[in-house]
Amino acid sequence: MPEKTETMPIKPQRKIPTPAAVERIAAVTDPVVRNLQITQCYHELSAAFVERTGAGANWCTFATWASKQAGQSIRKEDLTRSLEALLGVQPEMEMAFREVVALATQLGTPLSAETIRKTLWHSLTAAAVERTGAAIARGNKKVFEEIGWEFARFIMSCLSDTAYDEANLKAFCRDLRPGEPPAGQQYLRQAFTRYYQSLFETDRKKQAELRLLANLEIGYHEQTRLQPEIAEALDIAMIHPNELKTRLLSLLFPNDRWQSQARLLLLEMLGKTSLLDRALQTLVSVVRQQIRLIVTEHLMTMAMPNDIRLPLGQDLTAGFPVSLRELYNADLRTLLGHIDPTPDSLLGSGAVDWADLPDRLHFIADLFRCFHESADLFLPPFLAEQVVVLKAGGRPGGRL
Repeated sequence: MPEKTETMPIKPQRKIPTPAAVERIAAVTDPVVRNLQITQCYHELSAAFVERTGAGANWCTFATWASKQAGQSIRKEDLTRSLEALLGVQPEMEMAFREVVALATQLGTPLSAETIRKTLWHSLTAAAVERTGAAIARGNKKVFEEIGWEFARFIMSCLSDTAYDEANLKAFCRDLRPGEPPAGQQYLRQAFTRYYQSLFETDRKKQAELRLLANLEIGYHEQTRLQPEIAEALDIAMIHPNELKTRLLSLLFPNDRWQSQARLLLLEMLGKTSLLDRALQTLVSVVRQQIRLIVTEHLMTMAMPNDIRLPLGQDLTAGFPVSLRELYNADLRTLLGHIDPTPDSLLGSGAVDWADLPDRLHFIADLFRCFHESADLFLPPFLAEQVVVLKAGGRPGGRL
């Protein structure tokens, strides 16, 4: 994405999301609809924020596009296709499947070889997609109902102040729990204090550094809180092999075919299923390894505006905006020293393992800094007609 130095004008929002609106969205039970509404709400919070603060991204600006990317996994649209396409060309997978099909046929499965293949493919990929989508949906909701709610509360309580009001700021921060994340909210308290200070800072560079620091502090809190969900989404190995094997056996010998079940039971008693058992174990082992790689590659791509896809495993190349090339804010430099192993450089910014918190934070630190002044991040994530449908609780048509 080319570097931008000025933020595009944001049209005034007719209605700024309130804390009550955030609560209503978080309470939506359909994970797909909830994600779409979360993404749109982040965009509206970001726009309302920048109307008051001027140029420069806030945390909700980045959260809009992260949530939009999460929606692809929640809707299970791209990941299913990727798994089925890529698994089908793995030679070790083909060998494992052939052995299972041959042994199952010998043992009397009523299914044809093609049906076995399709049934097993679907079962194995569906298990991975379902687990990944569910973990991401929980994380999407978890972050929004905490940080989205605090943004809405801050906008309502503090953003309209025309003069620095220490008492008002303290009243806002009083409700944020002390202590480190995941339980404590001290980084949120620090971040909103920086945002508030930046409202009354006349030096544009100092203002930009305060807002970058606030974004990073919220990012640190968010990513620490999300660690369990991200690890689960990436760790298909958490599905126990015996669980998958049992599922596959039930597909090969359906419960509604009593003859095949009786035959299988007899063969098990006679010790005739050991070869099939080992073949299924081999298949499950190979599949889990390949799925982990494919899911990781899928999740380590971030959707950006204008159909740009940012590979999270590669070093960023956008460069830092002029206002953030050199940093003087002591707190900002201290935080970067903690989360960025290569401060003031994009070297090594690509994440090797997205489930590794320090690795992830390194990438995010440089992402926030590189794109702090990117105008494209303020583009709407959905078409106007799609927004009408999703705000009414529906699933819009077209590309999401």
